[in-house]
Amino acid sequence: MDSFKAACELLPSTLRQRLESAGGRDVEEVRLRIGRRLSLVCNGRELEAGEDKLSRRELMQVLEKATGASLHSAAPAMVNGYISYKGLRIGLCGEAAMNAGELVGFREYTSLAIRLPKECRGICSEFIDGLMEGGLENTLIISPPGVGKTTLLRELIRVLSDMGIRVAVLDERGELYASGGFELGRCSDVLSGIPKEIGVSMLLRGMNPQVIAMDEISREADMPALGQIIGCGVAVIASAHGRDRQDMEKRPMYREIFGMGIFKNFLTIYLRDGRRRYVLEKI
Repeated sequence: MDSFKAACELLPSTLRQRLESAGGRDVEEVRLRIGRRLSLVCNGRELEAGEDKLSRRELMQVLEKATGASLHSAAPAMVNGYISYKGLRIGLCGEAAMNAGELVGFREYTSLAIRLPKECRGICSEFIDGLMEGGLENTLIISPPGVGKTTLLRELIRVLSDMGIRVAVLDERGELYASGGFELGRCSDVLSGIPKEIGVSMLLRGMNPQVIAMDEISREADMPALGQIIGCGVAVIASAHGRDRQDMEKRPMYREIFGMGIFKNFLTIYLRDGRRRYVLEKI
C-alpha cells in the first residue's frame, strides 16, 4: 500500500505540493490545523512544512474527499474521533456536539491528524524465536499512540502466517489489511469492519484459526471478545496503548486483564531519538 500517495490524494493542490516536496520515506503523520502551517511528523518529531497557514476551506476539502463528499453519512463513524480513508486513519478535533451527555458529532472541525501506515519487513527478526519458544502464547503489543503498534502487529501477522500458522485477522477499523493494501501472509484470513465482540464469534465458528489477531484492546466492550478466545485453544495477539506493562497496570481494565493471566508475552516498543526498540517480556 502506498499510504503516502493516498495522503497526497486527500490534500488540496497547494498542500499536496508541500507534502510531495517533503518526500514520503519518513513521514508518519500529516497534521492540519486551521490558522497554522501544515506540519509533518517524521521519526517521532513534528516539523512545519511551508509558510502559508491552513484555511477552514482547505481543511473541509480534505474531509469532503475523505468521506466521499458526504459528511452527513460519515457522522456515525466520526463520533469515535476518527474516520478511515484507503487504510489511513484520520483523527478529528473541533467543537463537539453533545446530546443527553453523549457525543453525537461535531459542530465545527479545527484540526485533522492523518496517519500514514507503513509496511516494515524484518522488524520481528530480533524476537520471533523467543516469542515462538515453547509454542506461541497470548501476546500483547504495547506502545504509546503513534509509535508503531499497528505496524508491528501487521508484520507479526505476516511472519506467523508465512510460517504456516492460520491467523484470523479481526480488522475492526480496516487498518491492518487496508482492503488488500498490505500483505498479511499466505495463511491469513481477514474479517473487516465489525466490532471485536461480534467478529470473534464468527471467526471461531467459521474459520478454525490457530491465532486471532486484533488491534487496540482499549474498551470494556473488548473484554467479552478476549473472554471468548480464552480456553478455546486459540492464541490471541493484540495491541494496546501504554508506556509499558507497569504503566498499564495503573488502569483498572488492564489490571483486571493482567490479573487474569490472559497474556503471557508482552512486546513493548520504545522510541528513542527517532529509533524504535522492541523488547519481549515473557511471564
